[in-house]
Amino acid sequence: MPLVKAQFNPGIKKEGTALTAKGGWFDANLIRFRKGLPEKIGGWTKDTSNTFQSTCRALHSWVDLNITKFLGLGTTWKYYIQSGANFNDVTPIRATTSAGDVTFSATNGDATITVADTSHGAQQNDFVTFSGAATLGGLVTAAVLNQEYQIATIVNANSYTIEAKDTDGDTVTANASDSGNGGSSVVGAYQINVGLDDYVSGSGWGANTWGDGTFGSVSPLSANSQLRLWTHDNFGEDLVMNVRAGGIYYWDTSAKTLGTDRAVALSDLSGANVPPTLGLQAIVSDIDRHVLILGADPLNAAGTARTGAIDPMLVAWCDQENITEWQPKSINTAGSARLSAGSSIIGGIRARQEILVWTDTSLYSMKFIGQPFIFSTNLVNEGVGLIGPKAMVNTPVGVFWMDKKGIYNYGGQVKPIPCDVHDYVFDDMNENQVYKVHGFLNKRFNEVGWYYPSGSSSEIDRYVVYNYLENVWSIGQMNRTAWLDEGLEAYPRATYTTSNVGYLYQQETGNDDDGSPMSNVYVESGDFDLGEAGNDIQSVNEIIPDVQFTGTNDASLINCVLKIRNYPGDSLTTKSTSNISSTTQKLNVRGRARQVVLRFESDDDNVGAYTLGLGFRVGATRVGTRPDGRR
Repeated sequence: MPLVKAQFNPGIKKEGTALTAKGGWFDANLIRFRKGLPEKIGGWTKDTSNTFQSTCRALHSWVDLNITKFLGLGTTWKYYIQSGANFNDVTPIRATTSAGDVTFSATNGDATITVADTSHGAQQNDFVTFSGAATLGGLVTAAVLNQEYQIATIVNANSYTIEAKDTDGDTVTANASDSGNGGSSVVGAYQINVGLDDYVSGSGWGANTWGDGTFGSVSPLSANSQLRLWTHDNFGEDLVMNVRAGGIYYWDTSAKTLGTDRAVALSDLSGANVPPTLGLQAIVSDIDRHVLILGADPLNAAGTARTGAIDPMLVAWCDQENITEWQPKSINTAGSARLSAGSSIIGGIRARQEILVWTDTSLYSMKFIGQPFIFSTNLVNEGVGLIGPKAMVNTPVGVFWMDKKGIYNYGGQVKPIPCDVHDYVFDDMNENQVYKVHGFLNKRFNEVGWYYPSGSSSEIDRYVVYNYLENVWSIGQMNRTAWLDEGLEAYPRATYTTSNVGYLYQQETGNDDDGSPMSNVYVESGDFDLGEAGNDIQSVNEIIPDVQFTGTNDASLINCVLKIRNYPGDSLTTKSTSNISSTTQKLNVRGRARQVVLRFESDDDNVGAYTLGLGFRVGATRVGTRPDGRR
């Protein structure tokens, strides 16, 4: 029986039909292409058993002058700095009450505590820490009250409720003796308002281009009623943080103590002179040492104060090497520039000797040029925007980003990147949640990619990845809400959250899913004709697989699946599913068809001994065929 070599071209090709993908791969999950061959991606494991609260959508690493490593995590509810295994809460405080402004009331048999605080300014899920409280007289002791609480409900502008708990987090139910109010020394320290886990469309008149999305909306949204996105960057060893459409904050690494101190507003720094109070993104021009705020609130006409209302097209920067001085003067380099092409800045990234800034319709390049203009603002491209504030990636071969309908690269000029899975990605994406899209770099494998929510999901559930050296694409399903490539650490880091409990993972380590077998790993070919041009019905009697097993499992098994059909409009029929091990010579199968599909997949039915530690790579499989009759 003659053998047909089924060696497919690298990459997933879904821009046509399964038959037009002849000679290529048509579908995959958790597969990358390396040196032309498909292989299972690396596994992941938890970086630490400690967790953080809510969804993280921003990661940033740096070292201080003592070479101590830090990792910043911006979540929906809080901002953390990881040092060692601990996630230290440094979320800024927005308001602290005077002693006696806060009082409590409890109900016998109920864990709900009503907190009275006139004009508290809080919203549901905000965090507040009480101190100075006395016992209510019964089970609600001072120790119960004097700790951090998350607000359960907002009663009105002057009161809200919390659920009483002990220091271990267990619920405390008040009794009849809990008739006090906590005394006259209670102080409440309110953290900045939390954000949302979903994007809400409609962010003000003219926020989109003509006729697009929420154009014409007259219901402006604040940072507190919008998808919470943090940006952060280093000013030396210190950290500048910004809540998109909200405040700008500063963490002094050498002057602050993790676990005790919190980040402070930029305006609260000693000597601060009219710094922006609001912005869309904070970024540092590290060559010339300016801090830039994209989408800053402008100075008033007198230049003596900020307006407190974001100008979505304004870029403001501080004096060189001086983060406290923002008032333009003849003796400093502070200043601002307003972009013109577009209606709002979406995001920016530091590139080679320039900062790239995207609006909803255009791309700008900002370069430090010195006095008198300080920064040049050059319109690089008009007509290509950015799909979301996190959708750009700087790589060794330039900056890649995702627009609403394509992938682009900038290395001095804008170039569209042909995408073999374009329609699969862009035709099935949740357009209401595209601000969750975030790009990632995995330079160990020469990959740039994007995590995104599919059309049926409100949260990230898929990824698309591009090998920029081999020019091939792959796709898959995975929930990672933030990513940081290897650098200070040996492996990339990524985050995942379920039920508001967040986990930090090391990626590309081992072959497993955090100690469990990685499931639903597969690569599937396009249809290929058994005879010339599919003229004849062919009989398939054997498959000689070419699979290289890697990893730590000597008993590894995967499945080889044979699917057939006679016409492109027919449904695929699975004719056989056979185990393959490192010692498999050939598979005896039976099938008759014009077109054949081969699928290699993890053997999810044989979990544990056969799949834990499993890695594999698919080479040139051969199929034994002969002509057969039509009946």
